[in-house]
Amino acid sequence: MVTILRPLLGGLLLVLAAGSAEAASFSCEKAESADEKAICAHLPLNDRDVEMATRFEILRAMLPMGGNAKLREDQEAWLTERRACGADVDCLKQSY
Repeated sequence: MVTILRPLLGGLLLVLAAGSAEAASFSCEKAESADEKAICAHLPLNDRDVEMATRFEILRAMLPMGGNAKLREDQEAWLTERRACGADVDCLKQSY
């Protein structure tokens, strides 16, 4: 068990370290919606988006196939909620 967790944790650290240097989890150059534009314009929101995307990918990799469908449904519901915030930075902060 420890031998399995060690590489996973090492990979997680690399992803988290790299995440802070990258842009949001989507292309800011292609951002069209108000929420995406606000995330790209505000570094703290951008950082929260990268962290959320990283956690999502880690969780997706760890769940059995049946769990991935539910996770995807939850992600879509959350994205709908986030989009409803529009460019309201305070609302977007709360969504993360």
